[in-house]
Formats: sequence, C-alpha cells, structure tokens
Amino acid sequence: MRERVEVVLNKIRPFLQADGGDIELIEVSSDGVVKVRLTGACRGCPMGQMTLRMGVERIIRQEVPEVKEVVAV
Repeated sequence: MRERVEVVLNKIRPFLQADGGDIELIEVSSDGVVKVRLTGACRGCPMGQMTLRMGVERIIRQEVPEVKEVVAV
C-alpha cells in the first residue's frame, strides 16, 4: 500500500511545489492511516489543513481505497 500512496503523492507533488511547498510520506500504517509532513511554504500556511483534507486526502482515498485517514505530523 505504501508504494501506491507514494505514486499518488508524486502526482500531487507538482501542484504543491508550484506554490513553494512539498509533501513527505512518513508512514503508512496497517490500519490505513497515512502520516505525511507538509514542508516548504505548505508547512506554515493557514490553508495547509484544508489542502491536506480537501486535496491530498481526497485524492489518496480515491486512488487507494484502503486508506482511512491522512494526518499531518
């Protein structure tokens, strides 16, 4: 499952990088929780949590249905 999540993150990454940010995959647990770290401009952005929920999590869950939640660490 980790490899599939990484493939999805690689699709999302250019959009984050266009705004000066990035995302790093930390862990994919066996119970479907994906832990990521927002970096660059995304790290301190007030819209970071919305980007995570409405963008990153939505896309990952569409392409990897086993994922239950995406959390920032």
